[in-house]
Amino acid sequence: MRMPAILKRWIETLATLLVAWHEHRREQRALTIALENQQVVVRETRSSHDITRPQDRPEPNSSAHLLDAPHNSFVVAEFPPDKIVRRDITVPAGAQKFLSGVVRNQIERLSPWPPNDVVYGFDGEVNSENASVFDVRILIASRANIDAFRKHLATLNVQVDRIVANSLIENLDDARKPVTLWSRSTDGSLDHPERLSRLIGLGIGGIVAASTCLTLWAFVSAGNIRDESESIAVRAKALQLQIQGGQMPSAAASGSSAERAWFLKETSGSSVILLEALSRALPDSAYLTEIRLESATLRMVGLADDAPGLLAPLEQSGHLTGVHFSAPTTRGSDGKSFRFSIEAHVEPRIRLEKE
Repeated sequence: MRMPAILKRWIETLATLLVAWHEHRREQRALTIALENQQVVVRETRSSHDITRPQDRPEPNSSAHLLDAPHNSFVVAEFPPDKIVRRDITVPAGAQKFLSGVVRNQIERLSPWPPNDVVYGFDGEVNSENASVFDVRILIASRANIDAFRKHLATLNVQVDRIVANSLIENLDDARKPVTLWSRSTDGSLDHPERLSRLIGLGIGGIVAASTCLTLWAFVSAGNIRDESESIAVRAKALQLQIQGGQMPSAAASGSSAERAWFLKETSGSSVILLEALSRALPDSAYLTEIRLESATLRMVGLADDAPGLLAPLEQSGHLTGVHFSAPTTRGSDGKSFRFSIEAHVEPRIRLEKE
């Protein structure tokens, strides 16, 4: 079974359970309505007090006057006995679990109306003389009469939730519990569960959409916060370097002209001293074909028998830091030497290190 079908089945089951739970809650405040002698008789389940009103004179807000109960009361209407047909059948006691199907198969033969135009209910009990026989009482009514009965009560502003057959049928003294003929929750012409299923589906879809939007918003916000944090960290680092680098010039600026000149001399690199330092650091087997000094960055290209062995002497010269290869080392045309490209940061010095 595919996921959409499973989800649809789950929503329909949930809607059915919610409808059943709601009806059960409302049944705790049930009111029974009967038409007796041109009077509407209202009986409250929790009270033995009856209220009667004329059934042919609807009044404004008559539901409140008639029922004298909350609008959400569960209303049970007793269908007039003279419009009900009773049929009795017997089945084996072991067939009780299949009784619904047995009655449904027999209703066409038992009903005086076409099967599609009737509503029916049934109950039964074990035969008092033979325990292996189960007596079934079937009460049948025309659907047109049921609809007319509901419309008549609707003119009195009474919305019926269930229609039952009277306990006593055809003046028999076998008083039993009322048999349900019609129920709003099971009537196929009403779409309460279907509407509730659609509402639940829309609610779930809304929650999923809201959750998706919230998740996307959280990801976007987290990315923006991360970018902003990195930007702030970069600006803070730059500000820190600016403050640290600006301390010496400001201190030198406040001094005499000789102090300012000495400071500039110490912080400015000397190309002559740098070249001398390179000549001392590089071995005799190495020579340069290109050298560039851009601000404080030195780039060198040349040939050497042992290119990796050049890094340590240059770093130890005291004039260069961060010495590293800026390009892969390749073998020269003579097959013995190696072509190297080295990059380093120049540290300003006003004198050479002593040998």
